[in-house]
Amino acid sequence: MDSRDLRRRWADRTGEYSPAYYAHLGPDERSESVRRVLEKYLGRDARVLELGCGCGRHLAHLRDAGFESLAGVELNEDAFEVMAETYPGLAAEGTFYADAIERVVGEFADGQFDAVYSVETLQHLHPDAEWVFAELGRVTDDLLVTVENEGPGGREAKSDRARADSAGRGDPAGDEREGTDDADGTEAGEHSTETGVNYVAEGIPLYYRNWERVFTDLGLVAVEHVDGDRDTVRAFRTT
Repeated sequence: MDSRDLRRRWADRTGEYSPAYYAHLGPDERSESVRRVLEKYLGRDARVLELGCGCGRHLAHLRDAGFESLAGVELNEDAFEVMAETYPGLAAEGTFYADAIERVVGEFADGQFDAVYSVETLQHLHPDAEWVFAELGRVTDDLLVTVENEGPGGREAKSDRARADSAGRGDPAGDEREGTDDADGTEAGEHSTETGVNYVAEGIPLYYRNWERVFTDLGLVAVEHVDGDRDTVRAFRTT
């Protein structure tokens, strides 16, 4: 499956794992994880962008918590109809881009958003679009947050601070455990340790990456690391 086919399948998705499906589930532990990190480092006037915002359930949680400047990128245009029905205030007040991340990120100015975050979205980005990661660092003025499935062994890949703690040399920040229960089909998927890919949800690939390595290699500084039952929450600052 190439990147164009992958984008098409997400754009056309209905039923299970569609915008309506996630609207029914509503905000969850991931929403709370994003809110907690944003509240720790930024004020509620922060300019916030969600990558793959879907129906807006995570953004709606931030709006309920008092965040005022919210934006989202979403490939599936049906998501915006679902958002208007489920979260009409967010739909009316937010700024939204109905397109693929790869096609809009280049249009954003340097540091346009104080915070950029992804919840189980970057894990589906095709390898030929990995240039997007540097662009995300460019458009982020302060805080970048990933809530992604890093795959078998990925959650055990400790940050430098956590490794120091395990050796008795430090006290890692945010080393709490969070359960997660958002079904994306990964348990039933077919994992390949050679390729780092798990085929889920009718053959859609989930690419396992260590996001700490990805973004620290691009010059960001890791400041948060929380292991969940399936997802790993990571936060990075640009300076």
